[in-house]
Amino acid sequence: MQGVKYGIACLLVATYACAQSTAFPMPEGEVTVKSKPPRTSGLLRVLNDSLETVVSSVSPAVVQIVVAGYGPSEDHEHTSARIVRQHAIGAGIIVDADGYIMTNAHVVEGAQRIRVILPRPSSDSPQGLQPVRAGQILEAKLLGTHKQADLALLKIEATNLPAVSLRSDVRIRQGELVFAMGSPEGLRNSVSMGVVSSVARQLESDDPMVYIQTDAALNPGNSGGPLVDIDGNVVGINTLKLSESGSEGLGFAIPAALVNFDYQNLRKYGHVQRVAIGAKTQNITPRLAAGLGLARSWGVIISDIRPEGAAEAAGLQIGDIVLAVDDRPIPSLPDFITALYLHPIDQVLKIDVLRGTRQMSFNVPVKVYHENIDALADVPELHKTLIRKLSIFVSDLDDRVKPLLPRNRSDSGIIVVAQTAGPNADAGLQTGDIIRAIDRTPLRSTSQFQAIVRDVRSGDPVVLQIERGGTLQYLAFEMD
Repeated sequence: MQGVKYGIACLLVATYACAQSTAFPMPEGEVTVKSKPPRTSGLLRVLNDSLETVVSSVSPAVVQIVVAGYGPSEDHEHTSARIVRQHAIGAGIIVDADGYIMTNAHVVEGAQRIRVILPRPSSDSPQGLQPVRAGQILEAKLLGTHKQADLALLKIEATNLPAVSLRSDVRIRQGELVFAMGSPEGLRNSVSMGVVSSVARQLESDDPMVYIQTDAALNPGNSGGPLVDIDGNVVGINTLKLSESGSEGLGFAIPAALVNFDYQNLRKYGHVQRVAIGAKTQNITPRLAAGLGLARSWGVIISDIRPEGAAEAAGLQIGDIVLAVDDRPIPSLPDFITALYLHPIDQVLKIDVLRGTRQMSFNVPVKVYHENIDALADVPELHKTLIRKLSIFVSDLDDRVKPLLPRNRSDSGIIVVAQTAGPNADAGLQTGDIIRAIDRTPLRSTSQFQAIVRDVRSGDPVVLQIERGGTLQYLAFEMD
């Protein structure tokens, strides 16, 4: 796409020439010779055609995602979790011609049904180059999510689709032109243009994610769509903006290297496996360096070592300055986070550090981990556990749920994982309650509970024995 760079350069030169020609007007009374108008229109056409080429090369692989399901209520007056019926629209990018699509985890959160709308052919595109299924709506299956990175992998039953590669070797530069593609506010196949504001932005000191910051307009519906450079490379996946009221030039995308890492993991395992070394790091500031007498006033310092962790076993110490990871220089904390994120799970991690004035190298045997369920409301297939007559979602006390609970009195019963608006919502049940029995019948499964509640008629008295905070109690109410 060298035409884009050439076009921009020529356009700037022509604009400067035009400004110079009008900077010093002729004195009154002197004869002026009419000059030909500058040929800027031709340069603009070169630039325009180049930008169109970039967009048209990627847009056939950008899909719209329509989600129906359940999600947390935005009513902040309730302290316990409340789940309501929701619809969402986002975007995704086809990364494999056999129907694999990457998008944001928050786009498909709580999904009961996921549909993918393939892009329609443009009016001036040769029909022979378009996929047979262009413009069709297909059901999608969720293969896995990584909530910490806000990424998800979908699969549709289709082949020979237009796809893009997630390259990890494309260098991103601050100030370069990029295009954000997606479905803002549900408007399919939309494109906005901007620049890279920062190549590696960490939003919070404890946030283990690194983002590309851009001023390209991002709005609801852009989530999951690609961020593309002028060579047509997908450099990231759009994920969030800081403003909730509109687009203020503060948009963020997950770098393509991290997206590709998660894609490979989600496709192979259904979850993301990453490494941990049992060490806490933070950026070095001039004040920190002066107070600790460090050899340099920038970089990354190890601020904590977990007892009996991999870092301690390897010999790393608090106060070590990280110079490199796997021979990759580490000038800042985002670089360290990215290096750790992308490290192969089956290889020893090499870390070079500065201890005092001595450079030292350590081989750290990494620990592999993947995300656990971090809340009861994240239990898979919530829609199958909805008890409509009681406006609650429940789950069996199985191996998915037990690690999330404090020690309870027995393994029998079912647990309330979320609430929704509807009948008997004021019966007194709360998220986290374990229902031990209904009308003196001990409960062993959600299917048993569903069958019993199904036969209860409006006006019938109901008594639930529940365990709340380790204490048993009864809830008595009349079925609405």
